[in-house]
Amino acid sequence: MTSSINDNSKAPLTTLAVGKAAGKKTAVKTTLRSTGSKSSSAKSGGSRNRRKSRELVLKAVYRGMLNASTASAVYKDMAEDPDYNKADETYFKSLLESVNEHMAELDAKMADFVDRKISELSPIEHAILRISACELMFDLSIPYRVVINEGVELAKLYGGIDGHKYINGVLDKLAASVRAAEMRA
Repeated sequence: MTSSINDNSKAPLTTLAVGKAAGKKTAVKTTLRSTGSKSSSAKSGGSRNRRKSRELVLKAVYRGMLNASTASAVYKDMAEDPDYNKADETYFKSLLESVNEHMAELDAKMADFVDRKISELSPIEHAILRISACELMFDLSIPYRVVINEGVELAKLYGGIDGHKYINGVLDKLAASVRAAEMRA
């Protein structure tokens, strides 16, 4: 599958529109899959690459929520990020496209587990929750505990003082809803 993220569309990224062809929005069918790391390093190198990918997706989603930017501009900015070469590029593109594709569904599902309107969440917490919810709901190859841990780590790095506690609570409730069987096992 070729990525539609590299196109030169002029669609505002406020909704993270990542695909346009001939003036019409294209549907992006995205399934998150396990991808190997770009290097042949040990397992920790692969997780570091995915973590960097999540950080880049967080920056892209956050930027898309705050600014009216084109997908190509955001992708270019992410490609120029010093961490881009440390990230798993395939996973970055796949996760960003999946978050975009399922954004309304992710927000609707999260609304059941947050203590305020989705629009009242801080943009960074909202972006972290979108990314983590996407992985919980659409990538069953990643254990729910890993998804929650990665969301909490992103909140510790980029969120408010106690934002990681809030993220942990919401993701724990979401995981119980969408991955009940896995949590019981």
